[in-house]
Amino acid sequence: MNVKRKTSSRHSAQTKVKVAASSQSAAESRSAEAQVTKLIGQYAPAHFKLITAIRRSLRKRLPTAHEVVYEYRNQGAVVISFSPSGQGYEGVLAVRADADGLKLYFTQGRQLPDPEKLLQGSANARWILVEGTSTLTRPGVTSLIDQAIACNKVPFANLGRGSVVIRSASSK
Repeated sequence: MNVKRKTSSRHSAQTKVKVAASSQSAAESRSAEAQVTKLIGQYAPAHFKLITAIRRSLRKRLPTAHEVVYEYRNQGAVVISFSPSGQGYEGVLAVRADADGLKLYFTQGRQLPDPEKLLQGSANARWILVEGTSTLTRPGVTSLIDQAIACNKVPFANLGRGSVVIRSASSK
């Protein structure tokens, strides 16, 4: 990733990020998708179609995001972080799926203005329950997503395509 800062005479900084197309080969991409499908089938089979639709929607919104996938065996869940890099901790949004349903996490949720009081939880990463594909199109949710992307410390690339990265199972 190549990051350049341009400054104007007013001392404002503008960040430009250029990233080449994903370094993930077609075979690696297919393998990663197969692993994601298996994990979803294992932990949230009743919500498979919804998870697929939400992933598609978020990838459309963030085409250069890397999907960093974690398996949490002890919680019976799979988490997919949408990150500007292959590092999940730099992710701005995450989808958590388990047998009970699907939640959309905002990594820096505590910092986001939430006038409609949509965000749940008391930790820094707050969440909303995803009841259907229309959840992401609700104005309040759209606003939260926009704000989360805008305040993310690591910018998303303008060019290229993100990859799917499978991380080892968590024992935490």
